Parts: sequence; C-alpha cells; structure tokens
Amino acid sequence: MKKTISLCIALSISLFAYAGGNPEHVSFPEAYKTEFIQYDTRNRVNGKQLAVMHANEIAINSVKDGKLADGSKIIMEIYKAKLDDDGNKITNSAGLFEKGKLAAVAVMEKRSDWDSSFSTEDRAENWGFAIYNTDGSPKENKLECAACHTPLPDSDYMFSFSSLADFNKK
Repeated sequence: MKKTISLCIALSISLFAYAGGNPEHVSFPEAYKTEFIQYDTRNRVNGKQLAVMHANEIAINSVKDGKLADGSKIIMEIYKAKLDDDGNKITNSAGLFEKGKLAAVAVMEKRSDWDSSFSTEDRAENWGFAIYNTDGSPKENKLECAACHTPLPDSDYMFSFSSLADFNKK
C-alpha cells in the first residue's frame, strides 16, 4: 500500500512537472535580439542565475493599460552566475550577479486564440511558456512555468511587470 501511494505521488509530480512550457505552441522568436527591447536585468529568485529581460513592441506599448495585449512576448535570457575561485557568486556594485554562460532562453507569449490542444492547465490565463536552448532548439522542460506565474494575476502573471511599466515611462 505504501509503495502504491508513493508511486501515485511520483506520477502526479512527474505529470505536473510538465505543466510549464510548451514549445509546440510557444515558438522561439529568432530575431528577438534585434527586434525586442531589453527592459530589465535581475537576479533570479533561485539565487543562482541572472535574468536579462526583453519585450516586443506590443508588450512595451500595451503595459500602460495594466495588462499586456495579445501578441505580447517576453524573453528571459538565463545566465549562470560567474563564480570566484572559492565558488562564490560574483556580484557587481548593484548586487547583480555577473553574467556567466548563457544557459537557456525562456519565452512567454500572450494570446487569447490558443489552439484547443494547448491545455489551460499549461498556461497562466492567456500566457503560454516555453524554454529553449541557447541555439533556439527546444530544451527539455520540467519547469512549472504556469504554476509559478498563476498566482500573479495582479501583475498580468508576470514577475517583471513593474519593471516593464517603469521602463515604458522613460
């Protein structure tokens, strides 16, 4: 009985672990480095990585309305933090980690017309997610993107909404 319960829990967790990104629905914007605008750089909450945030023009122009418009795309370049000889993260004067190697690129896309095969459980309202390798190929994704973003309806399901809004005011 104990093994059955453990197996059920393990299966539930493994199925839920894929509730994050989905590259079959959220595509990698190949030209994001030239067509998107960098609006924020921050340490990730995991305490190990630096995130450099980019937004497309639709996102930047619609943030003032309190919710981003359909077609908004947010890119998060995820860098490993540089380490010193003792294995400690190196930070700059602002407390940000120094950029190490680019580890992955995360994509958020907002649409109200998602294909019916893209489950609502895999999204945060109208936001879809995907994680890519640095070359733009899909990365094995066991992150819980939607689960982490779902508790943020007041910031349109974004961790960096206020940064984008502040950037837009400049």
